[in-house]
Amino acid sequence: MIGITMGCPVGIGPEILLKFFSSIPEDQGVQPVILGDLGVLQHASSTLGIPAEIVPWKPGEAIERGTVPVYNLSSLDSTELRWGKPDEKTGKAMALYIEEAVKLTGDGILAGMVTCPITKKTLSMAGYHYPGHTEMLADLTGTENYLMMMAGRQLKVTLVTIHEPLSRVAEMISVEKIEKCIRMTNLALREDFDMINPRIAVAGLNPHGGEEAMFGREEEQIIIPAVHATSGECNVSGPWAPDTVFYHAAQGRFDAVIAMYHDQGLIPFKLLHFADGVNVTLGLPIVRTSVDHGTAYDIAGHGVADCSSLVEAYVMAGKIIINRINKDS
Repeated sequence: MIGITMGCPVGIGPEILLKFFSSIPEDQGVQPVILGDLGVLQHASSTLGIPAEIVPWKPGEAIERGTVPVYNLSSLDSTELRWGKPDEKTGKAMALYIEEAVKLTGDGILAGMVTCPITKKTLSMAGYHYPGHTEMLADLTGTENYLMMMAGRQLKVTLVTIHEPLSRVAEMISVEKIEKCIRMTNLALREDFDMINPRIAVAGLNPHGGEEAMFGREEEQIIIPAVHATSGECNVSGPWAPDTVFYHAAQGRFDAVIAMYHDQGLIPFKLLHFADGVNVTLGLPIVRTSVDHGTAYDIAGHGVADCSSLVEAYVMAGKIIINRINKDS
């Protein structure tokens, strides 16, 4: 079973979950269960006109095909909730769904977890001071070395720095961090995505990859040494000019690109995979994928949200689980 956290109760999480269950691929070898709020999902089904047989579920129980099984972890009053208007209660609820999913996955009751979107501000309102989902999961699992990978069918990107101000990026990258990113990306491509000899490209930090230090020295001092240090164990090259490397990767020349900072990698990724991209956390002792979008409070409750990213995240989690099992057998 794969547990899917409901995300923010007043975002688009409940809606995309209900739509997901009506479009879920058959025979994936895994079964989904929701960790969330039964009443909120029933309210969403009724008000948005999305028919669903929503049933309570508890760990250890079987799942009846055609139903929407929900591990009910909160009892929010749906009559008091307003779409797009989160508060401390909704923040605590969405954090609880994550905590329980990590616990059940760590205990082996769930084979992996998929997360619907949350907001960092609401998480903070509830007393959870993390920069984002990824950092919270790393803390809950006691993981020190972790990475964010954005994965799609055309492009895969991993990030050396994640949720950091652009003004701090140059001082935060290091030879050691880039080496770690290269090695972890290579391992994930081999074990989770079943690639034999994955081709990894490393993006430069500066325009044109520094242009032989004319536009910055980070390439010569940091990125090139990291590429050289890992080239004996990984099929890695770079630094490549950031304005061309993502195009070449999308055309099939590389299997993944390592970006130095958040927007350097996510802008080209979302240009290609805005609707169907998947966020994968590397380095965790559990399998975790996520939708590649936010809570979309502006359209929450309108019935127009797209569940494509959730479908892709679920399918990818199932493939990663099966690939890991096969590698261990």
